[in-house]
Amino acid sequence: MTLDLATDAMLVLIGPSGAGKSTFAARHFATTQVLSSDALRAAVADDPNDLSATDGAFELLHATLALRLGRGRLTVVDATNVEAWARARLLAEARRHRRPAAAIVFDLPLAVCLERNAARADRRLPPTAIRRQHARMRASLDGLAGEGFDQVTVLSTAEAVEAVRWSGGEA
Repeated sequence: MTLDLATDAMLVLIGPSGAGKSTFAARHFATTQVLSSDALRAAVADDPNDLSATDGAFELLHATLALRLGRGRLTVVDATNVEAWARARLLAEARRHRRPAAAIVFDLPLAVCLERNAARADRRLPPTAIRRQHARMRASLDGLAGEGFDQVTVLSTAEAVEAVRWSGGEA
């Protein structure tokens, strides 16, 4: 499958921790194009796992998103984005700058996300957090198209994630 994105688009990655969003972003996009909530937590607190830095990290994410979209730069938002209110704020920014908005949903089985999370050495979340994120993502699926995304792609297997190619090239 080829992902066709405008060079001035906002791409929102949606899925629970362990679904492969960050790996996907790193494989397909330049570091400068990706706004990662984990990386921004590290920028604020020197630790991507410091949840007390989350508010500051998202302040940076939204400010940087506004600047990049204002300049017409392709921007990938790498966070769980499993709640409609979080996506609404991102979509409002894209609309404000008259930029297209696309979403990729990493709808992998819960067991895969839990297994990947358990294998992490650096930033393991409690399984209850992964279950909650997965449930919220699943509950959002039917309404995503109506939220205002110009394009929604749902990937349901690790093989489907691996098969995606971006028409803009690899990072």
